[in-house]
Amino acid sequence: MIRIAACFALLTSGAALAEAPPVTAPDALTGAQIVATAYEAAGGDAWVNPESLFMEGYGLFWRGSEDFVRYEPYRMWRVYPVSKDAAHAADGRVRIEGMANGEPVFQIAFDGEHTYDQNGRMEEAADSERWASNFGFGVIRHALDDGYGVDRLPDDYVDGAPAYTVQINDPAGGETLFNIRQDDFAVVRVGFTTPRGWHERIYSEFYRNDEGAGEEAGWLQPGRVRLYYDGVKANEIYWTAFETGGSYDQSLFRLGED
Repeated sequence: MIRIAACFALLTSGAALAEAPPVTAPDALTGAQIVATAYEAAGGDAWVNPESLFMEGYGLFWRGSEDFVRYEPYRMWRVYPVSKDAAHAADGRVRIEGMANGEPVFQIAFDGEHTYDQNGRMEEAADSERWASNFGFGVIRHALDDGYGVDRLPDDYVDGAPAYTVQINDPAGGETLFNIRQDDFAVVRVGFTTPRGWHERIYSEFYRNDEGAGEEAGWLQPGRVRLYYDGVKANEIYWTAFETGGSYDQSLFRLGED
């Protein structure tokens, strides 16, 4: 009888745990208020309305097995647009490259109109499968702009920490999910549908630039980004250095041209 009672107590306690909400009861914050607070935590207006960003580090890329390829250095240059209508289409200017043994393994760029790889200009639109699978995080900077909407969804956990969930609805009809950590309002996850499947990025190991000055000194930079498609990790990037506000010639974003 004692054994039966103990088993019953274990089962009922397990059921109670299963029924418990994932985090504390929702507070009174709206989705827009959560996003606005995240802006301040990330660096304020300098983070919301940046002119440019350069990041450098290394990347680990998996190819469907336990083995991975390491690209080092791994770099990205980004010149931001003033406005954004669609979350998952290329805009502004961007260049990404991965190196190995001193040679470029891959390069991809967008000059504001055309796409390029190391061989030159490509016939690839701004909303191509490639760009739709890569652009998404930047929409949070426009979440409070006219034409956008922000919905608060059920809270969740990211890397074991309670996080708010918001959905940003852009003017083109796109929907992008963001998780914002509750204790410090850092943006720790983004998720959206892509031609490759459901895509998530998890951000961690945040830091600020100790050598930065002015606006850059307040910029909160994730040092590690893990990228998943349909729940499977595809690659992770470690950003060890960054710089904001740099000026870059248009030629930087036009690969394969002399």
